[in-house]
Amino acid sequence: MLRRIDLRGATPGSLDYRAVVPRADFDVEAAVPAVHAITEAVRERGVEAILELGARFDGVQLDDIRVPAGATERALAELDPAIRAGLDESIARLRATSAAELETDVVTDLGPGARVTHRKVAVDRVGLYVPGGLAPLVSSVLMNVVPAQVAGVGSIALASPPQKEFGGSVHPTILAACALLGVDEVYAVGGAQAIAMFAYGTGPCRKVDLVTGPGNIYVVTAKRLLKGLVGIDSEAGPTEIAILADDSADPAFVAADLVSQAEHDPLAAAVLVTPSTTLADAVEVELEKQVAATKHVERIRTALTGEQSGVVLVDDLEQGVAVVDAYAAEHLEIQTVDATAWAARVRNAGAIFVGGFAPVSLGDYCAGSNHVLPTGGCACHSSGLSVRAFTKSVHVVEYDRQGLGDVADHVVTLAEAEDLPGHGAAVKVRFS
Repeated sequence: MLRRIDLRGATPGSLDYRAVVPRADFDVEAAVPAVHAITEAVRERGVEAILELGARFDGVQLDDIRVPAGATERALAELDPAIRAGLDESIARLRATSAAELETDVVTDLGPGARVTHRKVAVDRVGLYVPGGLAPLVSSVLMNVVPAQVAGVGSIALASPPQKEFGGSVHPTILAACALLGVDEVYAVGGAQAIAMFAYGTGPCRKVDLVTGPGNIYVVTAKRLLKGLVGIDSEAGPTEIAILADDSADPAFVAADLVSQAEHDPLAAAVLVTPSTTLADAVEVELEKQVAATKHVERIRTALTGEQSGVVLVDDLEQGVAVVDAYAAEHLEIQTVDATAWAARVRNAGAIFVGGFAPVSLGDYCAGSNHVLPTGGCACHSSGLSVRAFTKSVHVVEYDRQGLGDVADHVVTLAEAEDLPGHGAAVKVRFS
């Protein structure tokens, strides 16, 4: 089911592993013309355009884009108690790890009368996007809202696609999660039009400062087009899992974890990196059994047999670490002997799951980590969603006469070196 890429025997440094590892074809540029037309329609015609786009893409006819007051509380009252218990536990764990990420102001005294304070300030207003296409990702509500609240964001709006099955409203489980978290500004708007609504400020939705949350290629493209007008967290593409495993790994565990991410999307990537052909063969046998027994057989099989998935054979775990570092997976599992030590050597991954009992699906819901993570190799330079994504840094500069006097000559000299005498004069006037 998984194609194989054999890197055994490669001389260190002779291959660019980034060029040979499996990767999904996720061409954002190809979607730009269509998405530009959507965002321009929203900018020019506002809610009218959003309603038309909802009818075209989601098959629903709405009179208003905002979910009526009280709908979230009704959804919570009707929520399955077991689902509520799961959400409560996920929220508690994520809130605990988010609170631990909060940064305090850092004050640096540089001399008498010379102080700089590095202050962390929460973003004022954010727009959170929650996908609802192939699956209602209620967990994404938690992953976006909780760190924003812990960071101190004062105004939160949430958008998710309207669901034909539920009369054009947002999926009720998503609404219930909003009620649990106290989010009452919810819009039944999906795709690129939701990002445009947030960025421009459309109808009842005031403009936001930052947009976060995963989505399909149209959502990602809209983020790229509107970045600058509004801040974004990342351009997250289809989900991906890489597993570094040796003979100590349980083939059933490895196969199940590959299937769990392939279940998301036909473009999802599932990659096993191993020095063991014995394990690779056993995982293939398990995949045949497990895929046949699962619900979304066609979606999973399409993902596993696509060019974005495969088994990468390596000489040893040393080479394996180099390969997974080059791949920079959204999710990386380490299922090896001494997994903690090997995990400590990995530099590039959105999140690392260590050992046989830390599957990615744990991180999707209840690990306490955030599942909104960089994809497409972006983990080499970007991080997953966290409290830090919802804050910004401000330097507060406090100098008195003595503090300025100690460096006045340097400021004037450097200003003149840049042929900016007005800069120097702004200092000299204070001592004339």
